[in-house]
Amino acid sequence: MHVTEYKCPCCGAALKFGAEDQQMRCEYCENTFTLEAVQACQTSEPEQDTFDWSTGSAGWSQEEQEAMRAFHCPSCGGELLTEATTAATFCPYCGSPAILPGRVSESFRPDRIIPFQLRREEAQEAFLRFCTGKRLLPKHFLTSQRLEQVTGMYVPFWIFDCGVEARARYRATRVSHWADSRYSYTRTDHFLLQRGGGLQCRGVPVDGSQKMDNTWMEAIEPYDYTQAVPFDMAYLSGYLADQYDVSSEACQPIANARVRATAEAMLAGTTPGFATVVPESKSVQVHGGQVQYMLLPVWVLHATYDGRSYTFMMNGQTGKLVGELPISRGRSWAWFGAVCGGVTAAATLAGLLFRLL
Repeated sequence: MHVTEYKCPCCGAALKFGAEDQQMRCEYCENTFTLEAVQACQTSEPEQDTFDWSTGSAGWSQEEQEAMRAFHCPSCGGELLTEATTAATFCPYCGSPAILPGRVSESFRPDRIIPFQLRREEAQEAFLRFCTGKRLLPKHFLTSQRLEQVTGMYVPFWIFDCGVEARARYRATRVSHWADSRYSYTRTDHFLLQRGGGLQCRGVPVDGSQKMDNTWMEAIEPYDYTQAVPFDMAYLSGYLADQYDVSSEACQPIANARVRATAEAMLAGTTPGFATVVPESKSVQVHGGQVQYMLLPVWVLHATYDGRSYTFMMNGQTGKLVGELPISRGRSWAWFGAVCGGVTAAATLAGLLFRLL
């Protein structure tokens, strides 16, 4: 004979039906539940994550292919697109001067583009401001360094838009303490929390270039996608454009992870006031997913110092800049000595005060 036993959703102990209030009662944690709520908890299975994306990008027309030129770098394999009148003399990725012209390969045509908002001179000025005030920067870096290459290029991105429905179940506890003249007491209440909600995710970017460092691309975000316009060849005049070599399908796991993290953080934010909150199950369903192929503006700056090359990336719309600066060994040792000297002096002073006391 099959026996059905109902478990408390909060603590897992056996439930008993209370005739006085017509509800299921847990004698261990003293919580009460309606029969419908208990049955829902007993029979509900965690939903599986679902992600549905649609890409509508088209290919280049014959006229556009004839009006464009492709450059291939034999050193790093980079492939760049530009208007036929734009001269490419070096690779913005590795700095190689050997760029070989070739035909435009078959690929998706960008849906939209964010035009450059910063001129070359503004990018150079922003770089100087970025270097100013850095204590460990070599003394002669700003006076002797040369920005050998300042290149404006459009980096390929897949932009994901979608609607999201998310649900989660948490095990939570709330602890209270009190005391009387003889004893101290601690009470732990257990709760089963169920949360759900929906949101719209707009403009989730994923870099479509293997050669571009994803960490750097994420560091110069965000972009204002309200300034994106339909793609036109004229925007490439005087700039380079990287061709994507990572498909939208290959980028979907990264977009899924970003969407999932956003949805789960939204649900977790609805569980304040508990001592502990442990997720038991979570599910995310993406619907109406759309993918756009978009070109985003980036200034690539190359500088050399003491025989080493340094590369910096700047958001061509906002001016946000990232990169690794050289460090002066003499200044770093002087700074380290000053810090250690300060700590030693503080310790000596503390020792003297201890003796006086």
